[in-house]
Parts: sequence; structure tokens; C-alpha cells
Amino acid sequence: MHSDAAIDTTSLTKRFGPVLALDEVNLEVARGEIFGYLGPNGAGKTTTIRLLLDFLRPTTGRSRLLGGSGADPEIRAKVGYLPADLYIDPRYTASDLLGFYGRLRGGHDRAWVAELLERFDLDPGRRVGDLSTGNRRKVGIVAAVAHRPELLILDEPTSGLDPLLQHEFQGLVRELAAGGATVFLSSHVLPEVELLAGRVAILRRGRLVTVAAVEELRRQARQRIDLHLGREPDPGLFTGVPGVVAADITGVSVRLVVEGSAAHVIRTVAPLDVVRIVTHEADLDEVFLRYYQEAGQS
Repeated sequence: MHSDAAIDTTSLTKRFGPVLALDEVNLEVARGEIFGYLGPNGAGKTTTIRLLLDFLRPTTGRSRLLGGSGADPEIRAKVGYLPADLYIDPRYTASDLLGFYGRLRGGHDRAWVAELLERFDLDPGRRVGDLSTGNRRKVGIVAAVAHRPELLILDEPTSGLDPLLQHEFQGLVRELAAGGATVFLSSHVLPEVELLAGRVAILRRGRLVTVAAVEELRRQARQRIDLHLGREPDPGLFTGVPGVVAADITGVSVRLVVEGSAAHVIRTVAPLDVVRIVTHEADLDEVFLRYYQEAGQS
């Protein structure tokens, strides 16, 4: 185990009776990074988080947070946590909840909390029971970051937030990371994680199937390229061209699906008087689905 890592697990395993919820997960998250933890619902993401925070005990294996144990109050004081299923007593107001947490933690920076409430358009005097799902989620986000944690653990954080507030949330996460915080972002929503994380782990049925940089996954992704040529190409022009998965030629228009680098495609069409090239964003969803399916077959 690496004591300088923000999160470090060794063969972390959890069984619930006959059900293997987490299977020997080895994970290391460096301090200061935004790390995505991806997988379909039921993959074991929330179980991992509960083990990290000592809400559950592992069947076998170990984990460390910020060089110590998730059970240690001194470590927990440095962690912000937003659970996927957030329960807040409906009689509380946001002000009640934040005040309670502040007293537990020895005080909050009031100016920072006021800024957060304004950014997320929250009325601190309204009872939680009167708030919409999205507004309750906002209360949870503010509570998780009010003490400027060293490690922020977020489980499906933007569930119920409208697009404008999702954007505000993303900006907040980037600011915290720029200030030195580590962010562990668990989600089944790929675009959200892709926008924020530098590295991701993909979990399937309790098993870690890959840990990779987002850029590395983009290089594996398939992209669509539309070419408009000055003259009609030979129908078999793209047969055997490295990276070309599919080619549809209609007159002087060509639609390609390319995996990896498009360099060979560009060299192939260069002599054909290319009028226009239109590229479409690489489809990372397909990469993730491929990992899910491959893991499911094992």
C-alpha cells in the first residue's frame, strides 16, 4: 500500500452471503486527481465507497484513505461524502443541516458556505421536506464541500440536477481539484465523468476490468469521418486501410467509421482532391460498452 495515495485498496473483497459484490479490487488514486469510477448500476461502486468509509467491513482485503483508515475520525474529518441515496430529516432546513455539520467539524467558513448557497440557488431557510429531489441533491453537495475536504467522494452526484446546475457542479469540482483536493467520482453516466476525470476505473459485476487515462480510451474509440471529394473514389479504396471499420461511398461522399488514428485514412484520400472533411466526436460510449460486454462474457 502507498501511504501517499488518497485512496489505496489491496484485494478488496466483499461478500453478502453467497453474493460476491466486490472481487479483489486493487485501486490507487493519487492525491489531487479527479478519478472516475464507472460501471452499470449494480456493478459494486457504492459497495466500494461504503468499504472505504468503513460503513461496511471487507470480507478480505484492505483499504486506506489519505494514508489512514476510513474508520479514523481524524481521517473522516478530511473527507466530504455525497451518497447516491441521500436521506436528510425532512424537518431540517439547509441552514440547520449545515450548522449541525459545522459544529461537528469545529466550524465552517461562513463566507464559503454563503457562496455555495448562492451558486446553487438554495434558500437555506426552507425545510428539506418541502424541496424537490434536485434541490435536496444541492443541499447534499453543499454539505459535502462546506468544510473544503481533502478528499471528496461523490456517488452519482448530479442525479436530479438540471443541466445548468450540472455545469455549476462541474466547475466546483474543477476548482476544488485545482486547490489540491482529490475527487473520487462514482457514476454510471459516462459524459459526466469524461468531462471531469483524468483517469477512470471501469467496474463490472464487482470486478475491476480496466484502469486507464480518459485520453487512452479516446484513442481506442471509434470516430465517424465524412469526406467530400473532388472526384469519385474507387469502391474498394478503403479495403485493408488500417483503422477503417466501415466505409460507405456514395458518389463523391464517403462516410467512414475509424478506430484509433485517422492518419492512414488521410494519406489514402490525399490524392483525391479532398473538398471537405467533417469529423464527429469519438464515441467513448462504445468503448465502455465493449468493456462491459467483454467482462460479462468472462
